[in-house]
Amino acid sequence: MKTFFNNSYGKDEYLDVYPTDEIIQEVETELGYKLPASYIYLMRHAQNGGIPFKESFPANEATSWAEDSIAITGIMGLGRLAACSLCGEFSSEFWESEWGYPKIGVSICDCPSAGHDMIFLDYRECGPDGEPSVVHVDQEANYKITFLAQNFERFIMGLYHNEF
Repeated sequence: MKTFFNNSYGKDEYLDVYPTDEIIQEVETELGYKLPASYIYLMRHAQNGGIPFKESFPANEATSWAEDSIAITGIMGLGRLAACSLCGEFSSEFWESEWGYPKIGVSICDCPSAGHDMIFLDYRECGPDGEPSVVHVDQEANYKITFLAQNFERFIMGLYHNEF
Protein backbone atom coordinates (compact mmCIF):
# COMPACT_ATOMS: atom_id res chain seq x y z
CA MET A 1 0.00 0.00 0.00
CA LYS A 2 2.90 2.37 0.67
CA THR A 3 3.88 2.29 -3.01
CA PHE A 4 0.43 3.21 -4.31
CA PHE A 5 0.97 6.98 -4.31
CA ASN A 6 3.78 9.00 -5.88
CA ASN A 7 5.11 10.86 -2.85
CA SER A 8 7.36 13.18 -4.83
CA TYR A 9 4.54 15.13 -6.47
CA GLY A 10 1.15 16.58 -5.55
CA LYS A 11 1.33 16.39 -1.78
CA ASP A 12 0.37 20.03 -1.25
CA GLU A 13 -2.79 19.75 -3.35
CA TYR A 14 -4.10 16.31 -2.31
CA LEU A 15 -2.59 15.09 0.96
CA ASP A 16 -4.81 15.70 3.98
CA VAL A 17 -4.39 14.76 7.66
CA TYR A 18 -5.04 11.20 8.83
CA PRO A 19 -8.80 10.52 8.63
CA THR A 20 -9.91 9.80 12.18
CA ASP A 21 -13.38 8.42 12.89
CA GLU A 22 -14.44 11.97 13.78
CA ILE A 23 -13.17 13.43 10.48
CA ILE A 24 -14.84 10.64 8.50
CA GLN A 25 -18.17 11.30 10.24
CA GLU A 26 -17.90 15.06 9.67
CA VAL A 27 -17.04 14.63 5.97
CA GLU A 28 -19.84 12.10 5.38
CA THR A 29 -22.32 14.42 7.10
CA GLU A 30 -21.17 17.41 5.03
CA LEU A 31 -21.31 15.43 1.78
CA GLY A 32 -24.59 13.66 2.61
CA TYR A 33 -23.14 10.29 1.54
CA LYS A 34 -21.61 7.27 3.28
CA LEU A 35 -18.15 6.74 1.82
CA PRO A 36 -17.06 3.30 0.58
CA ALA A 37 -15.12 1.25 3.14
CA SER A 38 -12.45 0.57 0.49
CA TYR A 39 -11.87 4.32 0.00
CA ILE A 40 -11.58 4.89 3.75
CA TYR A 41 -9.16 1.95 4.00
CA LEU A 42 -6.95 3.34 1.21
CA MET A 43 -6.89 6.80 2.79
CA ARG A 44 -5.95 5.33 6.18
CA HIS A 45 -3.40 2.73 5.08
CA ALA A 46 -1.65 4.22 2.03
CA GLN A 47 -1.95 7.99 2.46
CA ASN A 48 -4.85 10.40 2.61
CA GLY A 49 -5.03 11.56 -1.00
CA GLY A 50 -2.48 11.95 -3.73
CA ILE A 51 -1.29 11.10 -7.20
CA PRO A 52 -1.12 7.35 -7.82
CA PHE A 53 1.62 5.68 -9.84
CA LYS A 54 -1.09 3.85 -11.81
CA GLU A 55 -3.20 6.52 -13.49
CA SER A 56 -5.25 4.82 -16.20
CA PHE A 57 -8.42 2.73 -16.16
CA PRO A 58 -10.07 0.83 -19.04
CA ALA A 59 -13.34 2.18 -20.44
CA ASN A 60 -15.84 0.16 -22.47
CA GLU A 61 -16.52 3.15 -24.71
CA ALA A 62 -14.62 6.12 -26.04
CA THR A 63 -14.13 9.13 -23.78
CA SER A 64 -12.65 12.56 -24.38
CA TRP A 65 -9.35 11.12 -23.16
CA ALA A 66 -9.02 8.00 -25.32
CA GLU A 67 -10.90 5.36 -27.29
CA ASP A 68 -10.55 2.74 -24.57
CA SER A 69 -9.51 4.33 -21.27
CA ILE A 70 -9.59 7.28 -18.91
CA ALA A 71 -6.74 8.85 -16.98
CA ILE A 72 -6.73 10.37 -13.52
CA THR A 73 -4.43 12.97 -12.06
CA GLY A 74 -5.10 12.34 -8.38
CA ILE A 75 -7.42 10.86 -5.77
CA MET A 76 -9.09 13.33 -3.43
CA GLY A 77 -8.10 13.09 0.23
CA LEU A 78 -10.69 12.42 2.94
CA GLY A 79 -10.87 15.79 4.66
CA ARG A 80 -11.13 19.51 4.08
CA LEU A 81 -7.63 20.92 4.52
CA ALA A 82 -6.09 20.03 1.15
CA ALA A 83 -7.45 21.88 -1.90
CA CYS A 84 -8.07 18.54 -3.65
CA SER A 85 -9.88 16.82 -0.79
CA LEU A 86 -13.52 15.77 -0.54
CA CYS A 87 -14.52 18.93 1.35
CA GLY A 88 -11.65 21.16 0.23
CA GLU A 89 -11.57 24.02 -2.26
CA PHE A 90 -12.17 21.65 -5.20
CA SER A 91 -14.95 19.56 -3.64
CA SER A 92 -18.02 18.13 -5.35
CA GLU A 93 -19.86 21.33 -4.47
CA PHE A 94 -17.27 23.33 -6.44
CA TRP A 95 -17.55 21.08 -9.51
CA GLU A 96 -21.35 21.17 -9.40
CA SER A 97 -21.80 24.90 -8.78
CA GLU A 98 -18.88 26.32 -10.77
CA TRP A 99 -18.64 23.82 -13.64
CA GLY A 100 -22.20 22.46 -13.86
CA TYR A 101 -21.40 18.82 -13.11
CA PRO A 102 -24.49 16.72 -12.28
CA LYS A 103 -25.35 16.02 -8.65
CA ILE A 104 -24.85 12.27 -8.75
CA GLY A 105 -22.54 11.79 -5.79
CA VAL A 106 -18.97 12.61 -4.81
CA SER A 107 -16.11 13.76 -7.05
CA ILE A 108 -13.34 11.34 -6.13
CA CYS A 109 -10.61 11.88 -8.78
CA ASP A 110 -9.64 14.69 -11.08
CA CYS A 111 -8.30 14.13 -14.58
CA PRO A 112 -5.47 15.64 -16.68
CA SER A 113 -7.97 17.88 -18.52
CA ALA A 114 -8.00 20.38 -15.62
CA GLY A 115 -11.71 20.07 -14.92
CA HIS A 116 -13.12 19.07 -18.29
CA ASP A 117 -13.70 15.52 -17.08
CA MET A 118 -13.89 14.01 -13.59
CA ILE A 119 -14.36 10.68 -11.81
CA PHE A 120 -17.34 10.43 -9.44
CA LEU A 121 -18.73 7.98 -6.93
CA ASP A 122 -22.23 7.55 -8.39
CA TYR A 123 -24.97 7.10 -5.77
CA ARG A 124 -27.97 7.35 -8.12
CA GLU A 125 -28.85 3.64 -7.95
CA CYS A 126 -27.75 2.79 -4.40
CA GLY A 127 -28.84 5.90 -2.48
CA PRO A 128 -26.70 7.93 -0.04
CA ASP A 129 -25.97 4.98 2.28
CA GLY A 130 -25.24 2.34 -0.38
CA GLU A 131 -22.15 1.19 -2.25
CA PRO A 132 -21.67 3.59 -5.19
CA SER A 133 -20.37 2.71 -8.62
CA VAL A 134 -17.51 4.68 -10.17
CA VAL A 135 -18.18 6.74 -13.30
CA HIS A 136 -16.40 9.13 -15.65
CA VAL A 137 -18.26 12.41 -16.29
CA ASP A 138 -17.23 14.30 -19.42
CA GLN A 139 -17.98 18.02 -19.35
CA GLU A 140 -16.87 18.35 -22.98
CA ALA A 141 -19.54 15.86 -24.10
CA ASN A 142 -22.50 17.52 -22.34
CA TYR A 143 -21.65 15.78 -19.04
CA LYS A 144 -21.83 12.30 -20.53
CA ILE A 145 -21.61 9.65 -17.81
CA THR A 146 -19.58 6.52 -18.57
CA PHE A 147 -19.68 3.55 -16.18
CA LEU A 148 -16.21 2.43 -15.07
CA ALA A 149 -16.48 0.07 -12.09
CA GLN A 150 -19.06 -1.55 -9.84
CA ASN A 151 -17.38 -0.04 -6.76
CA PHE A 152 -14.33 1.92 -5.60
CA GLU A 153 -12.29 -1.18 -4.76
CA ARG A 154 -12.67 -2.56 -8.29
CA PHE A 155 -11.75 0.86 -9.67
CA ILE A 156 -8.54 1.00 -7.63
CA MET A 157 -7.65 -2.61 -8.45
CA GLY A 158 -8.17 -1.90 -12.17
CA LEU A 159 -5.84 1.09 -12.39
CA TYR A 160 -2.75 0.57 -14.53
CA HIS A 161 0.23 2.64 -15.66
CA ASN A 162 0.07 3.86 -19.24
CA GLU A 163 3.05 5.28 -21.12
CA PHE A 164 1.39 8.21 -22.88
